[in-house]
Amino acid sequence: MIVFTYFYTAVTVNPTMMAEDMKKNGGFIPGVKPGKKTAEYIDTIMSRITLPGSIALAFIAIMPAFANIFGINNQFASFFGGTSLLITVGVVLDTLQQIESYLLMRHYDGLMKTGRLTGRSGM
Repeated sequence: MIVFTYFYTAVTVNPTMMAEDMKKNGGFIPGVKPGKKTAEYIDTIMSRITLPGSIALAFIAIMPAFANIFGINNQFASFFGGTSLLITVGVVLDTLQQIESYLLMRHYDGLMKTGRLTGRSGM
């Protein structure tokens, strides 16, 4: 689980591209030079953050085994622990993000209808 977390982070996060995007948009990290030094800094921070996160994920994945040791029913432990818990949290977070983006989109849609600017139909 720990090795897979490092692999997934390495595949999905590109520190060089993040540093380039920050440089293009005028962003910077205080005390770090833009460019290669920023990419190295982001890579170092990601490595430091990934270790405790991967350990937490590994602990959650093996929680049903600990529950069985303490005498909790196997079906209950399997349903509320391990991989199913990770999937449930991921689905809930994704659903909340979709609801938030929908509400934000509806807010902007209402803003455009009531705004002072009009399109071709308003001529």
